[in-house]
Amino acid sequence: AAAPAAAPAAAPAAAPAAAPTPAPTLALPAPASHASAPANSSLPSVKSPMAGTFYRSPAPGAPPFVNVGDQVQKGQVLCIVEAMKLMNEVEADRSGTIVEILLPDATPVSMHTPLFVI
Repeated sequence: AAAPAAAPAAAPAAAPAAAPTPAPTLALPAPASHASAPANSSLPSVKSPMAGTFYRSPAPGAPPFVNVGDQVQKGQVLCIVEAMKLMNEVEADRSGTIVEILLPDATPVSMHTPLFVI
């Protein structure tokens, strides 16, 4: 007599509707050049465009994208921020010299966390 109760078990099939959520991470706003200064610098910082994990190099054991003292051009890749298993390149928002790298490699960051001073 309890057999008809098993029929509603097919309802969870609607779960795949959550798949499109990664799309907002593709809309990477350019790091804003706010006048807020990190650490002891009067220069604006390059900030993380998203929450994730900050990596200085393209792969484990590879040399870092940039080091303190390096000359960089606007648009040059400075680091990557891994978010939701996607590696997102963070580019310089201006040309100049890397004055300071504000975080150690593999550090969790939130959106707008200062990463570099150029």
